Amino acid sequence: MDALYTAVATATHGREGRAVSSDGTLDLPLAMPAQLGGNGQGTNPEQLFAAGYAACFGSALGLVGRQAKVDVSDAAVTAEVGIGKQGEGFALAVTLRIELPDTVDEATGRKLVEQAHQVCPYSNATRGNIPVDLVIE
Repeated sequence: MDALYTAVATATHGREGRAVSSDGTLDLPLAMPAQLGGNGQGTNPEQLFAAGYAACFGSALGLVGRQAKVDVSDAAVTAEVGIGKQGEGFALAVTLRIELPDTVDEATGRKLVEQAHQVCPYSNATRGNIPVDLVIE
């Protein structure tokens, strides 16, 4: 792959530290969620992954929509990223909830969502590694 853009971020002190992008645009405190025993006083890697995946999938959906000449500009994507124990370590699972405009019929919407799942870089990175459920709402 020839990278068109490379994002760079540094995290210090793991889940109880800070994440900063190389350009300073992203600068966030990190904290374990209360559900995992932390104080929840910052964002966490799962939230960051969810935000990135939702945005990326939304862009992929817009791309395939434009190619098919179907207006999905008002679509919304919500990513739910779960973390849990798997064997000796931890694993992730994702549910993408896609809200399509009322003007898009069910069959067309399903086709566009499946196509977006094939072109989205996050979907390509996770395919075969973690379960990703696509839910059209």
